[in-house]
Amino acid sequence: MINIYIILTTSTNLLVGMTNLLSLGQAALYGIGAYLAVLAMMVLNLSFIPTLIFVIIGTSLLSLLIAYPSLRLRGDYFVLATLGFQLIVFTILYNWVDVTRGPYGIPGIPSPILFGDIVITGIIPYLILSSILAVGVVSLFFKLIYSPFGRALKAVRDDELSAEAIGRNVTALKIWAFVVSSGFIGISGLLYASYVSYIDPTSFNLDEAIFILSAVIIGGTGNIKGPIIGAVFVVILPELLRFVGLPDSVAANLRQIIYGLMIIILMRLRPQGLAGEYALR
Repeated sequence: MINIYIILTTSTNLLVGMTNLLSLGQAALYGIGAYLAVLAMMVLNLSFIPTLIFVIIGTSLLSLLIAYPSLRLRGDYFVLATLGFQLIVFTILYNWVDVTRGPYGIPGIPSPILFGDIVITGIIPYLILSSILAVGVVSLFFKLIYSPFGRALKAVRDDELSAEAIGRNVTALKIWAFVVSSGFIGISGLLYASYVSYIDPTSFNLDEAIFILSAVIIGGTGNIKGPIIGAVFVVILPELLRFVGLPDSVAANLRQIIYGLMIIILMRLRPQGLAGEYALR
């Protein structure tokens, strides 16, 4: 789960921390990736690598439905547009029972198959697979952040008008950031679906979108280590609360209180997060 959330937060950071676009639609893209993975594995009978490619391309293309119209908006209007996208996707997943099985969910999702005959089953093999993917995604985004494309995104983030003045196509840069971020978020959906072997729309609702954004804000934005620390923190905290012997009903509510308090404190004292380098505005 830490590896899954590292991919989620690192991908979200490209949008939030590098482009200053606060999005509430990440859980919808996470869910799209999961359901596309189920389509590829259970209907098209694809192995893991073709499924991975299918999910990245499919999620990227579907993200254009929100990217192109919404990225012409700014500030609060963009946040509201992504919130609308999140609610629309959740409603479709919940009510399109003939395709998604709605609230009944989809059970029996098969384990990943590599190179035709290697079936990834059990905790350790899956840990190795998810670790390889997480390291690969983090390495790719590290190079991306310090590439000319990454520097252009930083220019848009820091001063959009100045970026336009020197000839940068700001809208195109934002769209590319959204599409790239979405494609890699789809990988998390694939990993989650194949790991849990069951998905339903409630795993990708607005609460999950806020949870992903909270992890990014707590860890920090604008670099690589911040989102990683945020992912580790939000996954480890519930286990620590369970370790001290709190009942699950109390631990779940306490976790939300801790996340909320941390965000309030960080926004006041350290707006760049625990290990970030950019303070959200």
